[in-house]
Amino acid sequence: MTTCIGMIGAGTVGGGVYEIIMNRLNSSSATITKICVRDANKPRDFQIDSSITQVVTDVSSILNDDSIDLVVEVAGGTTFAKDAVFAALKGGKSVVTANKALIAEYLDEIVKLVDEVNADKSKKAVKFGYEASVCGGIPIIHTLQSAYKGDIINEVSGICNGTTNFMLGKMEDGADYDDVLKEAQDLGFAEADPTADVAGHDVRAKIAILAKLAFGITVPIDTIPCIGITEISVVDFAYAKSMGCTIKLVGTAVRQSEFGEHDGALSVYVSPKLVPLNHLLASATGCGNAVAVDSSNLGTASFTGPGAGRYATANSVVADTMRVVNDTCPSSPFPMLSSSIDIDNDFVSAFYIRISFQDGLGIIRSVGDLAESQGVSIHSILQQPITDRMAADTVVTTEACKYSQVKALCELIEKEDFALSAPVFFPMISDY
Repeated sequence: MTTCIGMIGAGTVGGGVYEIIMNRLNSSSATITKICVRDANKPRDFQIDSSITQVVTDVSSILNDDSIDLVVEVAGGTTFAKDAVFAALKGGKSVVTANKALIAEYLDEIVKLVDEVNADKSKKAVKFGYEASVCGGIPIIHTLQSAYKGDIINEVSGICNGTTNFMLGKMEDGADYDDVLKEAQDLGFAEADPTADVAGHDVRAKIAILAKLAFGITVPIDTIPCIGITEISVVDFAYAKSMGCTIKLVGTAVRQSEFGEHDGALSVYVSPKLVPLNHLLASATGCGNAVAVDSSNLGTASFTGPGAGRYATANSVVADTMRVVNDTCPSSPFPMLSSSIDIDNDFVSAFYIRISFQDGLGIIRSVGDLAESQGVSIHSILQQPITDRMAADTVVTTEACKYSQVKALCELIEKEDFALSAPVFFPMISDY
């Protein structure tokens, strides 16, 4: 029996999905019979077989078509896409989507709706697949759904945005932020408005999804501390290199642990991190992604691969599609039972703090006094040779402390007469 698919969206990923399903798979198992787009006359960069697939502009043509069993949503956004996805599920159609923003924002509502629809045992159960929503071509969603059922996860951390990883790699080679951003835009890696990428919002949505999978906890995305890469400079990479490290934008969901027992509150956050060069996250280059999962049974397992791109992301969409077709897709999109773990996003880490200053006497003493006032213990002070006493930098690294303590410390430093700007600060991976 052939599963008829209605696809919403026909952009980069949609084109890849169409080509894989229609040209590479056995059409007797699945076929795309309708594609909904805004403009049916717009030229596409893939060939649509009009004898099999109808292009429509009204999504109800898909939602009200009883012959369509599965809706693939690759349009993006959280308004039109939300209405279409929710209507499809309510109408008894399974859904596969790559829309991380939609899932992160409406996570609980999606789970509730799937459960409500499937409560009617007289009807065929709907499935909800979202492998492509996190890390493009890396099957991290399916892995967390199925491979850790007898395990206890302590931490999930990952480089989940190819655009910023590409940019940071170029900056490590000496390029300036503005030049790298323009290059990323020219290559199509970054949008004209790059905020979602460079401010960390894209990673924030993805780590919220991974946290729900790993810990059974819904963390509202507006409560997740989120530091992007806009303040990172080549100076930071110079200091990182001197410490045998690099800098990566990392999403983290971790159980807090005072004595290594990993039984504390859950902290979820997004920030650049100082990463040792021998750490697995340091190996992700270019637009690549990497995810590390630390658990009781397996220790640290790593998953790397392409984080974006037409065929990498489309491959994950198609994998979910075939799991639905073959009835191997999990009945619950987030199989871990709801947990009573507390959420405390005032995370604990060692921190890197770069202070830009006008040289003078007593600066280090002042910084030390301010750190003591906030309960922050300084681990080391690093100083590159000063070539301009009117505009110099120094770096302070701290012992483990709370994010709120370092944030307050940096706000105090910024008010000092010697400070030229707000200090740049972000966590370090120091216990590897």
